[in-house]
Amino acid sequence: MARTDSTGSTWRYRWARRQNERRLRLFRSAEGTWRRRDDELRRLRTLAEHCQGSATAGDGLPLELVPDEVVLRVAPAAQLVEMRHNAVLPAPDLTVGTQTGRLRRHLPDGVRVTDAGMAVITNRRLVLLGGRGRRDWAYGRMTGLSHDPHASVTLIQVLDRRRTSGVLLRPDVAVEFRFVLTLAFADAIEQRQTVIDELDELIGEHARLRPSRPGIATPGQARLSALVPGGRRTAVVAAALAVMVPVALANSGPSDPTSTETAVAATGMPVPTGTTPAPRATGSAPTTRTSGSAKVSPKPEQRCGAPDNPMGYDFCGGQRVREPAREVCDHFDCVPGFWEGRGYLVQCENGKVSLAGGSPRACGLHGGVRRTVWT
Repeated sequence: MARTDSTGSTWRYRWARRQNERRLRLFRSAEGTWRRRDDELRRLRTLAEHCQGSATAGDGLPLELVPDEVVLRVAPAAQLVEMRHNAVLPAPDLTVGTQTGRLRRHLPDGVRVTDAGMAVITNRRLVLLGGRGRRDWAYGRMTGLSHDPHASVTLIQVLDRRRTSGVLLRPDVAVEFRFVLTLAFADAIEQRQTVIDELDELIGEHARLRPSRPGIATPGQARLSALVPGGRRTAVVAAALAVMVPVALANSGPSDPTSTETAVAATGMPVPTGTTPAPRATGSAPTTRTSGSAKVSPKPEQRCGAPDNPMGYDFCGGQRVREPAREVCDHFDCVPGFWEGRGYLVQCENGKVSLAGGSPRACGLHGGVRRTVWT
């Protein structure tokens, strides 16, 4: 007779219902993350095509525009920053940066605030109108440009200025401000279409990553291990213990009284009549076994569910893995683009591992973060 609950539903149907609810929940989370990124890319695509600026946008600003100069964007709350030490920044390019985490309004090491005001992007230059004066960065004289991936700071190097400087913006406007600055620089070198083509490529690539709706679990797919608390993992551990205990008892030797008592305690079975071991003589030396020392089976390495691996990574605890071994994907199931992560090693809900731990978007297409991988 089939096992049923009070409603008459069998455990297999209950298992299928739970599985389908879990799969649908993970799918909706992954699809929501995918849609937000898709909307952002398409918004930038529209901005790249229609952001032309106007000369009237500079009305009221204490800034005199040169002929044919138009204002593309104004950020009212900006700060002028300078680097304490000289550094070589990467050359300006037209790459559309992929934001992987939330920007924070803090200063990187070696950067200090020297003024505050408003930042203005035109088709010829970036200008900061501060309380102590004006700072210009002409696109034609830029030699280096760097957007901090964690802080809302943009640093710029130009030919006619020795010290590296830049702007610190509010995190909520920094991403779009950086994109408009890229468009302005592209206009200066007549390469805006290159930015639009790159966005089209990113949109097409992102479309191929859209999560697919999961298959429906049926009662016939349920396994008996679903009835055991802990599922398949508990069943595997129980089977391993069932094999190890008889082996350990056999290796302990039948002539050792303590081993006989251990066997009785472990198995719960009485010792057969006539096999009671002879007591030792009081004060006599302990019996020395000459047939060799007893073999002790080693305990299986505890990894808390992590796959066997020579690196010693597990799910139990320890230190976060920020620089995993190169062969990590030979033993763990890594997410696509694993080595592009900039965080620590985590396992996603679908079992894959990602190197984006610590980021709000970690495992975004794989159901979210399940747990941390430790060493």
